[in-house]
Amino acid sequence: MSAGVGDDERELVRRGYDALSYHYRRDDADDGRYGPWLAELHQRLPAGAAVLDLGCGCGVPVARFLARAGHRVTGVDISDVQVARARRLVPDGTFLRADAATLDLPPASFDAVVCLYALIHLPLADQPGLVDRIATWLRPGGWLLATVGHDAWTGTQDNWLGGPATMWWSQADAATYRLWLERAGLATTAEQFVPEGSSGHTLVWSRRPPG
Repeated sequence: MSAGVGDDERELVRRGYDALSYHYRRDDADDGRYGPWLAELHQRLPAGAAVLDLGCGCGVPVARFLARAGHRVTGVDISDVQVARARRLVPDGTFLRADAATLDLPPASFDAVVCLYALIHLPLADQPGLVDRIATWLRPGGWLLATVGHDAWTGTQDNWLGGPATMWWSQADAATYRLWLERAGLATTAEQFVPEGSSGHTLVWSRRPPG
């Protein structure tokens, strides 16, 4: 991606979550729909696994659940407000303020990467490259648990969640994400449609081959 392209959209997302953090999720929010997904991930992981929560938000519920289950969690988010809350709410985790599109981490660092409702906040042109890098961050046999687009769509919503800011998204369709995952060397083992309003997202389980 050329310099400057997508900068305005990134700023919309960053400023949006800074302004809407508490509209999006309370400190004491329960696990909600994430609960069964995280419980299944926990069952697939070794004890004390290293997990990257990409787009961690305020740390609730993903980082909180995984830290309580004894895993070593690193969270990354573009919002200063979200990261500050995550450090307070999940003191056993490690949280970084960074743009996922430019994130550089060592190869084979994680047993799992969780990326729920975050990939779709990146400019579309950045998403295949991030999928490629996620594949390198996973250890052999490691899991990616992610929500991706079901239908292709790019757009904004003013006063999102009834708050004072605009939010922006961009997503491909599920078949395109499946292709990107395959090209990155990840085997998708399951997909699930997650309804939301008049449409929804696709939950994917993908794995780096063992050995």
